[in-house]
Amino acid sequence: MATVMEFTSPTAEFPLGTVFENLPGVTVELERLIPHETLIIPYFWVRGAETEDIEAAFEPHAGVTGIRLVDSVEDEYLMRAEWEQEYFGVLSALAKANVVVLTGIGTRDEWRFEVRGESQEAIAAFREYCQENDIPIEITAVHAMLPIQGEGYELTETQREALVLAYERGYFDTPREASLEEIADDLGITQQSLSSRLRRGHRRLIGATLVSSS
Repeated sequence: MATVMEFTSPTAEFPLGTVFENLPGVTVELERLIPHETLIIPYFWVRGAETEDIEAAFEPHAGVTGIRLVDSVEDEYLMRAEWEQEYFGVLSALAKANVVVLTGIGTRDEWRFEVRGESQEAIAAFREYCQENDIPIEITAVHAMLPIQGEGYELTETQREALVLAYERGYFDTPREASLEEIADDLGITQQSLSSRLRRGHRRLIGATLVSSS
């Protein structure tokens, strides 16, 4: 059964974490991770930066082979990084265990990840790899994927919780009866984490109900 795990990791343990030394107020959110030959290429958003030279904010880091700006929208920057798959860190652990990153959000305090393995064994392999290679992670939740009202409506428990609470609190009403900040406070998570859960939950529901698989 597909299993979802949430965990945190120190900022410095992920190659992109060096940006917080130069821009401590920014938030980094992974867009997607794409295996590519011997490299893994992540696309990620940087939010809250007040500098045009965003590329220069990412200093060289062990395992990183290059970072470049792809696009920008106001104060949000879409960037792409490349680094060696052999780098011993959280990224290499995810690749070795064939675990998919659902969300990855970093601040100067820590990284928060939500990942999915095709089985409990995949998640166990990830944890074992981290232990064997002294990669510090703190697991905060482990749970199975939940089908919501029928096959194809698979949401994680955290996505379902966020969507239901936002609905009940009137976040989707016009005008809104609750803000993103208020709902995030109720859940005990950051606004960035809540926004990511809502977006990914919407994507799953739309894919299961409005988009033809043919």
